[in-house]
Amino acid sequence: MNKKLKIFNLEKKSNLKLPIYLNTISAGFPSPADDFVEKKIDLNEELVKNPAATFFVKVDGDSMIDANIFKDDILIVDRSIEVKNNKIVLAVINGEFTVKRLKIFKDKILLKPENPKYNDIEITKEMDFEIWGTISFIIHKAF
Repeated sequence: MNKKLKIFNLEKKSNLKLPIYLNTISAGFPSPADDFVEKKIDLNEELVKNPAATFFVKVDGDSMIDANIFKDDILIVDRSIEVKNNKIVLAVINGEFTVKRLKIFKDKILLKPENPKYNDIEITKEMDFEIWGTISFIIHKAF
């Protein structure tokens, strides 16, 4: 787990709207592309559904690489999304932040890393444990 947590403030909402093509792009066989932009997109509108309950954090570590979460990725954490089994969450255990997949069983709660070199974390009554929010989006470089 890592105590370092960089939280990005959303109070100053940008008004940067960039072009988006409304036609989808084929990831298989190439299709002809349109030569014009049909509308503008604001990523805040697309990625942040509830600004008052949303914040960004930067990832440090490799415990979630099999969930395509890598070092220096930016996670969008939404506190308004209901916490459910199998969701990826930002949690605090004994004062340390961690991002893991939440596994809820009848008799126990686990935080499961998505990297086989790490062990599950079983939440016990002795731990100071809190879920800060559910990860709604992951932003990372393509390569």
